[in-house]
Amino acid sequence: MDDPADGSEPGPPRLRLAAGGVATITLNRPRHLNRLHREDLAMLQRHFTQLAQDPAARVLVLTGSGRAFSAGFHLGELDESADATDDPEQFERTVEQLEALPLPTVARLNGSVYGGATDLALACDFRVGVTGMELRMPAASLGLHFYPSGLMRYMSRLGLAAAKHLFLLADTVPAEELLRIGYLDRLVAAEALDATVRHLVDRLAANAPLAVRGMKLSLNELARGQADAATLRGREAHCAASGDLREGLAAFAARRPPRFSGS
Repeated sequence: MDDPADGSEPGPPRLRLAAGGVATITLNRPRHLNRLHREDLAMLQRHFTQLAQDPAARVLVLTGSGRAFSAGFHLGELDESADATDDPEQFERTVEQLEALPLPTVARLNGSVYGGATDLALACDFRVGVTGMELRMPAASLGLHFYPSGLMRYMSRLGLAAAKHLFLLADTVPAEELLRIGYLDRLVAAEALDATVRHLVDRLAANAPLAVRGMKLSLNELARGQADAATLRGREAHCAASGDLREGLAAFAARRPPRFSGS
């Protein structure tokens, strides 16, 4: 992966689509630990919409600039002086849109993660963290009840005991514990972060897009208890009749790498 800290002016998240269909979204307020303002959430939603509609996009990497992944939502925008037209569910909808993306997603956790950003990363399919990072979900210490879909995501992905520990105690949790409870899929030294993310991205991009996208959606629906049998069978049938399956079988027989087209 290229270093996302490219010296650009701080501001809303940036989207870059590289060769091979690998997209990178970089949170871009390093001086404030990439805290998320309402304009940042609106930009993330636009980026997610663009990627969902782009058949060439194979994988998304979500990362931060500077020394932290993200400090979460800007709490100054939660006070009573906020504009009455502000959408109180904007953050939740942004995270839901990320999880609903058909292409696989990897959170490149370049540093610590706090508040709602912990759920933003959890909505990704894979999370790679660096030694020395930490996580804190401070909702209980602030008097906030976290939004329901986020609680469900923590429950379905980490289990009840881990969710209670993170939400009710509001403890600061070190990287090694995050790996143990399954929040992190990989924990590496900072100098190995890019190579580890690249390995995941290359594997995801090399596999058949129809199968990867379909199984991602099906697995998430099954985990939430919202799967529809007909929908799952429809995705299975779509892949069974696809050119990707014919190419995969031909490549296997010829002992060569497959060249999937996503059709």
